[in-house]
Amino acid sequence: MPISHLLAPLAILLLSGCSSTSGYHNPKDPLEPLNRSVYKFNDALDRAIVKPVAKGYVAVLPAPGRTMVNNFFSNLDDVLVTLNDILQLKLVQATSDFGRILINTTLGAGGLADAATATGFEKHNEDFGQTLGYWGIGSGAYIMLPFLGPSSVRDGIGLYADTLTSPTIKLKPIQRNQTTLADGVRKRSNLLENEQLLDTAGLDRYSFIRDAYLSHRRSLVYDGNPPREKYEDEEEDDNAPVKSPAAKPSTDSTSNNTPATTSTLGGK
Repeated sequence: MPISHLLAPLAILLLSGCSSTSGYHNPKDPLEPLNRSVYKFNDALDRAIVKPVAKGYVAVLPAPGRTMVNNFFSNLDDVLVTLNDILQLKLVQATSDFGRILINTTLGAGGLADAATATGFEKHNEDFGQTLGYWGIGSGAYIMLPFLGPSSVRDGIGLYADTLTSPTIKLKPIQRNQTTLADGVRKRSNLLENEQLLDTAGLDRYSFIRDAYLSHRRSLVYDGNPPREKYEDEEEDDNAPVKSPAAKPSTDSTSNNTPATTSTLGGK
């Protein structure tokens, strides 16, 4: 879930004052010194290359064109969403998301128009990292990935699995790389207007992003209704889901939707 997925949770953390300070040791981040070094690398690369390219993309392509590009990649994402719906036994939601693919691919001119949402098929957010969490796999240590950004051991494995099952996997390497770069620029451009949350928060950016990421991913695993987290003096591991899959909210309920706008530096 890349930095773009953090905008809503970042806003919540900013308003609530729940973000940790740089001096606080988070037990979910045992690799913090290394992660901070990778974060500095990602941030420098973003400021030098990625952000300027994203600004150029916005300047050159009008808003209607950017909307069509967003719709196209959202339609590709629905393939992975549907697959993970099935793996999580969310069969009603899987039917709805498969319907989105059919409608947007046909009536939406190959996905350039989001005809499915207009006809009542809501966009959902599922990936293999969430699927692992659904079946009781804890998130593991927080990891800041080079180029990709915030992740965890579980989400890193999920990202790899999603890459292997992506609709673009059958493209020729040069075409796949071009598609990946285009998607990264698109996602980064969607952050330009809102990233001032990080710039004006007056808090440690690294801790702010980490806490928002972990909170957001936990919320996604539980479809927006996570159980109370355990604290250090309690016996249970707060990384592992407290409920079994059968005890979760109805698997056919709408998942917590967050714009699928992931920066190449933002992570999953």
